Amino acid sequence: MAQKKAHEVEAFLRRPSDNITIVLLYGPDRGLVSERATAFAAQTGLPLDDPFSVVRLEASEAEQEGRLLDEARTVPMFSNRRLLWVRNAGGQKSLAEDVKSLSADPPRDAIILMEAGELKKGAPLRAVVEGSAIGMALPCYADEDRGIDSLIDDELGKAGLAITMEARAALRRNLGGDRLASRGEIAKLALYARGKRQVDVEDVQALTGDVSAVSVDEIVDSVLDGRITDFDSAFSRFTLGGNQVYLVLAGAIRQLQSLQIMRAAVEDGRTAASVVAAARPPAFFSRRKLVERVLERASGETLQRALARLHSAVLATRRQPELSGELARLALLATAIEARRR
Repeated sequence: MAQKKAHEVEAFLRRPSDNITIVLLYGPDRGLVSERATAFAAQTGLPLDDPFSVVRLEASEAEQEGRLLDEARTVPMFSNRRLLWVRNAGGQKSLAEDVKSLSADPPRDAIILMEAGELKKGAPLRAVVEGSAIGMALPCYADEDRGIDSLIDDELGKAGLAITMEARAALRRNLGGDRLASRGEIAKLALYARGKRQVDVEDVQALTGDVSAVSVDEIVDSVLDGRITDFDSAFSRFTLGGNQVYLVLAGAIRQLQSLQIMRAAVEDGRTAASVVAAARPPAFFSRRKLVERVLERASGETLQRALARLHSAVLATRRQPELSGELARLALLATAIEARRR
């Protein structure tokens, strides 16, 4: 299968295989898809501002009257090859058929790069590229914490800025919905902090918005605190905003794992307040009472049961992506109900 897992994509883009001439980047994070497509295009060594070397097409144009096939068979005049860059690909069946034809009879002088939105497993275009000997399908999903931290370090590093642990946590909670939007927020923060050596939490609070529309922490806190109505409202707003429910599941799992460690300290005889005060990274001041309540009420077994439920939900959403919203909602709602009963 000519495809990479999400965590393998960056490594492939740093050193793409020479025998790969059809590349499909797809996923819900359009900013990340675009950024990675640009990175791959740069690796070709072709001048991206030269219309003779780089042909940019909308998917609707590429599929009209075999335009992609014609362009792929055209002999380049001013370079040894050309890049055909197709944007906004999706469910176009004729485009998939053209790509299939190019896979069977590879073009000698062309590289095909396609950007698409979310494509389910088995979608014609994705299936064709995954089954191609010269193709590579690269999934692009919303940033997780490691990816967000790398993005923060990259952008602030360009400005020669460090960032405090609390400021990083505050910034991270507002990022992740879209790579380009996240990068823009960090660049704006770097400009705001120009002249300083370090970004602190006051800088973040003064400047950054929430590019994920509804804070994941807002949803997770309502689950942990058993506030069912608040959870339902926040989760609905989050999904209606086009955000990925995996971000909520991942956020809840991280919080529960942290709570497990702190709960073990409570069971060793320490008070919940002292455990929360010593936590690293520290809990935000506004959340400390909530964390203390959870530690006092939930046993280690309860937290483990909630974790298992959410891990199962993550697996279920990957097996049935079309039902991801409903599956995530049910798992989180069950966890909120259990917290309410405590």
